[in-house]
Amino acid sequence: MKFNITIKSVTTVEEITDYWHDQDFIHLLEQFDFPEAKTVKPENLREMLYMAITDFEPNEAAGIVLTYKLSERLNEGQIDQVSNDMLLDKVCEEFPEIDLHYDLFNINQLLYKAYNGKFPNAKATVADFSMVSNNGYDKEITKEIVLKSFNNGISDRNLIKRLFTEQMSTDKEFAEAEAVLWELIKKDSTDFTLITSEYWLKKEDFVASEFEGECLLPEEDEEQNPE
Repeated sequence: MKFNITIKSVTTVEEITDYWHDQDFIHLLEQFDFPEAKTVKPENLREMLYMAITDFEPNEAAGIVLTYKLSERLNEGQIDQVSNDMLLDKVCEEFPEIDLHYDLFNINQLLYKAYNGKFPNAKATVADFSMVSNNGYDKEITKEIVLKSFNNGISDRNLIKRLFTEQMSTDKEFAEAEAVLWELIKKDSTDFTLITSEYWLKKEDFVASEFEGECLLPEEDEEQNPE
């Protein structure tokens, strides 16, 4: 299937605004031994959390936040290792399980801001774009479809294209697309916003603002979604 794609804007951000919620801040304040966390006004929660976090050593604070968010995925030893590694490296870009990069990014940036730069500063990419089918495709636009269709519009130096050459350019299944793209927000039938790590996709990777994208899906998907 083919799409006419228009890249409307690409911006770099240091925070995903809807990741952390007030209830997260309250729970974390309690984990950091902050008294009467539930009585803090919503507009003050983040600032109070920053203050509570900095009463702890950076690696200890990292361990607390990692345990809160990822204790179901990481064991105690892994959390201890990651909490130390985070002070030296962008673990949210290097961790082998890429489906954890989104959570690790947001944890990293919370700690980065609380400690005013003691943790590496990671960044994310937000791209607004439109996709219009050339052949009447009217099914759901998935992360896999978006990334495959972007192949013609991004540089050959891009990490996604280099690591997933077959998945991007052939009909091989691209299951990793779910983890590579953190969010895919549908605004209307043709307009979308994607959020991912700058590690995977950055503004400079786009070599054209308008291009024709071709998406080759695995044969069984093609049969379910014929052109």
